Amino acid sequence: MPVIKTNIVRTDSFSMNYFKFGKGKKTLVIIPGLSVQSIMGLADEVAKAYSVLTDSFTVYLIERRNELPDTYSAREMAHDTAAAIKALGLENVSIFGASQGGMIAMDIALDYPELVQRLVLASVPSYINEERFRVIDSWIKLAEDKKREELYLSFGRNVYPEEVFEQSRELLTAAAKTLTDEELERFVIIAEGMRDHNVHDELSGIACPVMLICSDDDKVFGTDYAFRIRDRLKDHSGFEFYMYNGFGHAVYDTAPDFKERLLKFLVSSE
Repeated sequence: MPVIKTNIVRTDSFSMNYFKFGKGKKTLVIIPGLSVQSIMGLADEVAKAYSVLTDSFTVYLIERRNELPDTYSAREMAHDTAAAIKALGLENVSIFGASQGGMIAMDIALDYPELVQRLVLASVPSYINEERFRVIDSWIKLAEDKKREELYLSFGRNVYPEEVFEQSRELLTAAAKTLTDEELERFVIIAEGMRDHNVHDELSGIACPVMLICSDDDKVFGTDYAFRIRDRLKDHSGFEFYMYNGFGHAVYDTAPDFKERLLKFLVSSE
């Protein structure tokens, strides 16, 4: 039976699903990347994966809002996530954002600096152009055409290293059979929210320490974005940069030492 319970945080205009785990005095908010379906059902697996953090941190994973508007930009997602963080009574949090979650995390750090103590970004560019949106756009088209299995397999093939993808192929195919039309429509709206996102010229306005993690074989966004962010933040107090080799876009899931690296950065002194 599940150990980690899922919950709902409500504001005046929307609700968001979340779960929490850990017993630490510090707070970490995880903002996950784009997913084909909700990851609320994976709460136990996520808690196990991040168990190294649980003595030092109480960890909240917050999804996108339940009541989606017809269009929903990453910046709007950030405003809503910040509102949810405040509604949960949280302050002085560290935020870890992966992929699209990293876009949201950057926006929160820029627009709500009083909320964020430390910022960890994984596999996320500071701006999206047509080339960087190419893979996302292909997923949107598959979802609009209701090609469920093709969507899930393309997602897995681009996000994971080849070996991990092949090991996951059957699970991805099985998951595709459970996809509803409503979930496909939701996926399209959230994915479209990344189009033309751009905070590159604002990066110097981030006040807190930042760590950027990426892999040299990112098939979703490429790798040049990482060096552009590094060059922008290299003189930023508390900036750390690490590029893995061969762990794919989902390096935050596949690199075996990532959680330890994350913890070390989060608890390091200013």
